[in-house]
Amino acid sequence: MDEISINYKELMDNLFDGVYFVDGTKRIRYWNKAAENITGYKAGEVLGKLCSDSILTLYDDEGRNVCDALCPLEKPVTDSPVREAELYLHHKDGRRIPVAIRITPIRDSEGSIIGALELFSDISSKSATLLRIKELEKLSMTDTLTMLANRRYIQMELESRLQELARFNWPFAILYLDIDHFKAINDTCGHEAGDAVLKTVADTLVACVRPFDLIGRWGGEEFVGIMRNVDEKGLYHIGDRLRQLVEASYVAIDKKKISVTVSAGGTMAKTDDTVEELVKRADELMFKSKAAGRNCLTVSD
Repeated sequence: MDEISINYKELMDNLFDGVYFVDGTKRIRYWNKAAENITGYKAGEVLGKLCSDSILTLYDDEGRNVCDALCPLEKPVTDSPVREAELYLHHKDGRRIPVAIRITPIRDSEGSIIGALELFSDISSKSATLLRIKELEKLSMTDTLTMLANRRYIQMELESRLQELARFNWPFAILYLDIDHFKAINDTCGHEAGDAVLKTVADTLVACVRPFDLIGRWGGEEFVGIMRNVDEKGLYHIGDRLRQLVEASYVAIDKKKISVTVSAGGTMAKTDDTVEELVKRADELMFKSKAAGRNCLTVSD
């Protein structure tokens, strides 16, 4: 019997998962090598102690200490279901480690629960991978210079807004804005100045639209705004206010102030529009503003 017990201990000591047992009083009675490696606590430091003695402090995604109110050992010791969760534990050196845990009740020969077994795995690599995926998703939808929505995201958003218009008759409009004489800024002041102008225009536009509107960079010196819940009069009001605010802004480079203006076209979306048709119509209206002398807005329903 002792030989069998030793073999089981050797087996568990060679697992990659942390394993420990607690008795009915929640005192730690076994702590394997992987548990030492993952937590930083040696078996001699934890055996005989309560798991709540600041040894295995666990937190959920919202940073709540589940050892106080949501302790994953509490239910298995008093009830029967196996519990699984992804939480964070405190390493001995203070850092938090994401872990996947599985807790199983231990029963005696009569079926009474006399303790619990917990397995926990370090999922840091999984968490890092998921975070990287989110970062890549964000980058794929974001213009890296201005940090606005990029062309791909704008197209997806326009498709969604057109579907809402067709199904629920929720009105929206778009603005197409183009920085006037932008090439001259790049040619005379350099591309760094051009980038600074793009960032300033982007910041000005974003800061001055309503929270539920969207401003994105379509490409080059062109920006597109998606304005929800507006009519033609409201569209003109928003568009002209943005035009004036851009005109009033400037970029200071080498003690020189660089001011720019935008020409804009705005149009209400129609139920039979496609994304391409809607953007093309706004683009054509923007060119009417260019032809009219620049730094103005042309709106059509």
